[in-house]
Amino acid sequence: MNIITPDTPLLRAENIVKTFYEGSENELEILHGINLEVKRGEFVSIVGASGSGKSTLMNILGLLDKPTSGNYYLNGENMTEAPDKSMAHLRNRSIGFVFQNYNLIARTEALDNVELPMLYAGIHEKERRERAKELLKLVGMEDRMDHTPDTLSGGQKQRVAIARAMANNPDLILADEPTGALDSKTGHLVMDLFHQLNEEQHKTIILITHSQELAAETTRMVHIRDGNIEEVDA
Repeated sequence: MNIITPDTPLLRAENIVKTFYEGSENELEILHGINLEVKRGEFVSIVGASGSGKSTLMNILGLLDKPTSGNYYLNGENMTEAPDKSMAHLRNRSIGFVFQNYNLIARTEALDNVELPMLYAGIHEKERRERAKELLKLVGMEDRMDHTPDTLSGGQKQRVAIARAMANNPDLILADEPTGALDSKTGHLVMDLFHQLNEEQHKTIILITHSQELAAETTRMVHIRDGNIEEVDA
């Protein structure tokens, strides 16, 4: 049994290597031995240019993929050894995702979009509906609950997506270029919402971005280049 103490990092990556087309003539190593710790309640950015390996790393941290070698611990458990079913359960319960393109279900009202992760988690209809309403109110979308994504602006869609990411009260929110499709003003409003979740809800947030400006808003910047972590700025 893993013993979790207040000092146990929420996640820890040890010498993570990720190789595609392993054993073939086209073999390509994307991550070259990544080491990273993130403590509970941190707001961390992983910043790098396109092709730096940041999205590949995010997929491993978010349990969407496994490393070729190395170990990844979430809440003290080694995810490298976890079966796919366990990883899917943890993705639903422990990790909230926010993507650049929102990934909302078309022709489905905002309220139902936010409820969806709770439906998969087996939460009773009345409870999930009440929580979805609370979350939409938290992100300032209480007056758009019955709107479908095609009737919402980019910033409104991202607010719904953030509410959905919070649905199962996750330990970790992974935000992959969450302002990439937004204008500067709206992007800063979305960042303000992340700060609110971090400071008031004590959520651990990892922001994946190519923007040094956005990364500078987080409490710690991790610079990744060509599959290696080059620098960590506290």
